[in-house]
Amino acid sequence: MFIAGWMLAAGAAAAQPTENVTVTGTRERQVLEKFVQGFAAPARITGKLARWEDGVCPIVVGLKPQFTTFIAGRVKQVAATVGAPVNGNAGCRPNLQIVFTSAPQALLDNVRQKQEPFLGYADSREQRIALATVKHPIQAWYTTATKDLRGNVQIDSARTAGKGMEITYACMPPQEGMCTLHLSNAHGASVTGNRLGDGLRTGFYHVIVVAEPAKLLDHEMGTLADYIAMVALAQIPQPETCQPLPSIVNLLARDCAPVTALTGNDLAYLRGLYKMSPSLTLGVQESEIAYRMEQSLKEEKP
Repeated sequence: MFIAGWMLAAGAAAAQPTENVTVTGTRERQVLEKFVQGFAAPARITGKLARWEDGVCPIVVGLKPQFTTFIAGRVKQVAATVGAPVNGNAGCRPNLQIVFTSAPQALLDNVRQKQEPFLGYADSREQRIALATVKHPIQAWYTTATKDLRGNVQIDSARTAGKGMEITYACMPPQEGMCTLHLSNAHGASVTGNRLGDGLRTGFYHVIVVAEPAKLLDHEMGTLADYIAMVALAQIPQPETCQPLPSIVNLLARDCAPVTALTGNDLAYLRGLYKMSPSLTLGVQESEIAYRMEQSLKEEKP
């Protein structure tokens, strides 16, 4: 589906330099920490930040070929720039679906009925219905997975797959011998005893990004590609208010200063996310990202 309002050709958009918007006096550490905390959306199972552990393989549908190629290429370009893994195999199995559609709610209703795990973690039917509700012109849904110390991977879901666990223990009187307790909704994981990190890490298993073209006619294709790249590489709660520092995610929030490309703050955050220690606690991860952002932004100063 080609939207005539997007007149910017892919080649022209690619040639534009990445916009670095800065505000004097706002890069103090506490501001960066607030920025990171506003971006951070911890996974439900581990309480940690998710990122791509396996190579990202995007597929884009709903636009003319030149635009689908451009957006997929831009996502992979940004991923490579910030240190995220990219699957370079031309025949890779897509784990990032980017869909442009005039009927986003109908699409998500279908996902909820036929591919419910792709909505992300939910404890109840009501939460799944809420998750499947389209609220923004561009919106992302994240399926995450937890990896333990031994590399065992479990998709994050309230509905645990498999047979569950059995615990054997000495029976309480008047019973004698050993008793077995079956936990149908549980699984084991190898962890450490370190209070700063238990050895568990969270990665993206599958991500869906849905865009409604009719509501995006005021934005150029290069701008939309950068926004999509941001929400595809990091699990970010879409803000209703402006971020404390210039960011591409302000694009769809109300009354924010105009931003047309990934900013230096965005790229610094993504670099920090993909360099952080994935098994540490959320607070440590956020501090590490803020520190890495501070160092990265200092290096950009003339």
